[in-house]
Amino acid sequence: MTTTTAGAAPHLGVGAPRRGLASRIADRLGGGVIQVAMVVLGVFWLVPTLGLLVVSLRSVQVNNAEGWWTVFTKPAELTLENYKNLLATGFTASFWNTVLITVPTTILVIGIAAMAAYAFAWMDFPGRDTAFLVVVGLLIVPIQIALIPVAAFYGGIGIFGTIPGVVLFHVAFGLPFAIFLLRNFFVGIPASLLEAARMDGASEWKIFASVVFPLGKPAIASLGIFQFLWVWNDMLVALVFADTGSQPMTKALQSQMRQFGSNIDILSSGAFLSLLIPLVLFFGFQRYFVQGMMAGSVK
Repeated sequence: MTTTTAGAAPHLGVGAPRRGLASRIADRLGGGVIQVAMVVLGVFWLVPTLGLLVVSLRSVQVNNAEGWWTVFTKPAELTLENYKNLLATGFTASFWNTVLITVPTTILVIGIAAMAAYAFAWMDFPGRDTAFLVVVGLLIVPIQIALIPVAAFYGGIGIFGTIPGVVLFHVAFGLPFAIFLLRNFFVGIPASLLEAARMDGASEWKIFASVVFPLGKPAIASLGIFQFLWVWNDMLVALVFADTGSQPMTKALQSQMRQFGSNIDILSSGAFLSLLIPLVLFFGFQRYFVQGMMAGSVK
């Protein structure tokens, strides 16, 4: 017969796990050091952008003779002459072509995908699951296999080489991912909210516009950032479907690469302008982007 000392709990062999050396070091250092390390990493990430900015603000002769980091000792070398020369080459037209392609594409993809995602998430209709599986299957279709057939189709209907043709192509290939993303977000909306709206007599359109769409702003903002960046930085579709009058900045910069040694001033200033808008967009909507990425992590 086994006895135990009064007032002493039997040993169960269970205790706090032993902590490793890395864990103890992390506790000693605290969060402050980690934050400093993240700031240092962020600065290193921005170094190429800073270098591109400096190169775009110096003459070709100076860039060929010195590294961009020498600007800290010779700030008088900075000039806006490169940007004046860039605007004189007709780059402004390419900039506006990029805007006319990217903005309508982003708006159309968000609008169509949001309505389709709501239908897949909360409306019951014949073939709904099959149709959604088809949409998911379209995610793996490479864009390259559609270039020649779509080009032939565009030539037949007379929109090859136009901005609407480029926009339609981007919309078609942007919708599968957009519908998939928003549908998975909309499914997480409490069904009680939608049922309450239906009991109040709201139509499906009213429910979508006043309940689902406002609650889906984080996911919609994340999708908008993704779609904007994809189209803004695209060159493959522009090379195939845009002509000289409708070419975006990516194609205009690519055409300058043939003379890289003599026009680095045009390339650097044009590249920085094409980079500036996405950076402003990302940092301006960073809060919504993070919310969209974290939306499904906590229930």
